[in-house]
Amino acid sequence: MPAESMTDLTSDYHLDLLATGVILLDAKLHIQALNLSAENLMEVSASRAMGSPLEELLDESNEWYPLLHQALNDNYPMVRRAIPLTTRTGQERTVDITLSPIAGKVNSRCLLVELNMVDRLQAISRDENEWQAQATLKEIMKGVAHEVKNPLGGIRGAAQLLAGELANPNLQEYTDIIISEVDRLRTLVDRMLGPKERMESEPTNIHEVTEHVRQLIEAEAKGGLNIERDYDPSLPDFPADAGQLTQAVLNLVRNAWQACGDGGAITLRTRVYRQFTVGGNRHKLVCAVQVSDDGPGVPDDLLPRLFLPMVTGNATGTGLGLSIAQRIANQHGGLIQVQSAPGDTCFTLLLPMEI
Repeated sequence: MPAESMTDLTSDYHLDLLATGVILLDAKLHIQALNLSAENLMEVSASRAMGSPLEELLDESNEWYPLLHQALNDNYPMVRRAIPLTTRTGQERTVDITLSPIAGKVNSRCLLVELNMVDRLQAISRDENEWQAQATLKEIMKGVAHEVKNPLGGIRGAAQLLAGELANPNLQEYTDIIISEVDRLRTLVDRMLGPKERMESEPTNIHEVTEHVRQLIEAEAKGGLNIERDYDPSLPDFPADAGQLTQAVLNLVRNAWQACGDGGAITLRTRVYRQFTVGGNRHKLVCAVQVSDDGPGVPDDLLPRLFLPMVTGNATGTGLGLSIAQRIANQHGGLIQVQSAPGDTCFTLLLPMEI
């Protein structure tokens, strides 16, 4: 296939709909074309990538560069499995690579590169399981809440009647404690169920949400916390409940603050992913809000249970913040992912942007 037809091929055969990253390189390994999945994988726009040497967009330590030259020189297709790939931003991927030399202009050769993200496929499977687990948990929690709140109402009513019958006013202190504790438990049950109010979807600017959260946290920290911003200005408004998203992002940032403490570093980052799968469904556009911190990281044994109610690695935490944030993400058709290592923990809130 002549290289000059690749751009037409991308549109004519809808390569932007593929989950596989497709890149066309010339004989000097300069990018001639790429699809949306390749843009997502390399974290670069087509306008930035076109005509650029591939090594400018990926970390120089990538081990598969010699394979590109070998495939071109031998003029023979090549397949390699589970190859590590690192972007310029330091993101590590694991990909299966297919290299196919093709005819270019004036007897030159070009190289068609296909990249399948192995870790992304694993992440999709985990996301689907997480989505199903959250849906099952929600139904269980509804049943538990009903069984718990009914007797709590009876206990509260009985305590109020008892308070009215007590001859000694000093004993009313004990009925007040019963009523207070019942109210606390009912509030706790309500919080475990997550937001009750109906979603009010309207065009929402995600950066107004993140900036509001940043200002709230920095005011609370009184200058003791450094919050960096790395926003994608191309993100359009999309339908969402701004109030609920503010609560979700606030919970994520509070969690990061608890992890890294005063003097720690938090980064708020936004990106747009195209043709991206969330919870088993593929979406044209997905907004990603990332909250990163330089804390000690999440213990490995805690990661699988991190979004369950009452699960926390903080002795002073309630274990509800992340659970509520995940519930809000689910209500918007999205979810929250987490990657954690000592000194680098990142929570990613994924929100489909379709109207």
